[in-house]
Amino acid sequence: MRILRADSRHLKLIVPLFDAYRRFYKQRTDTSGARRYLRQRLERGESVIFLALDAKKAVGFVQLYPSFDSVAMQRVWILYDLFVAPAARKRGAGRMLMEHARRFARKTKSKGLILETAIDNRPAQRLYERLGWKRDTAFYRYNLHL
Repeated sequence: MRILRADSRHLKLIVPLFDAYRRFYKQRTDTSGARRYLRQRLERGESVIFLALDAKKAVGFVQLYPSFDSVAMQRVWILYDLFVAPAARKRGAGRMLMEHARRFARKTKSKGLILETAIDNRPAQRLYERLGWKRDTAFYRYNLHL
């Protein structure tokens, strides 16, 4: 298995995974919308996507969005999306993608990475904690939906 940084040439590989990721979060399938959304992020440099390939077949991805920590005056990366196809789980793709994101954050001299996950997503929480991620106990998260 290998990890590569995706660009718009890889949309054909990423879109089905991204659509499956959205369906996991109870969204309806929308491959044309997914293609448009991902193309815009990549072409505008608004996100970084790493793709896991197993024998040239795309099996997972992680998407990072840039942000900043004003207090530390440093860049941080928001690890917003992580998905591994069900048939490829338990084979190390998720771990490899997470480690690749960590190396990328270091390479870009970032303060670190942040993420959030569903309270009931125990498999993801176990992976994050095994990789040294710590659950935030100092701050509450608020949303204002428009």
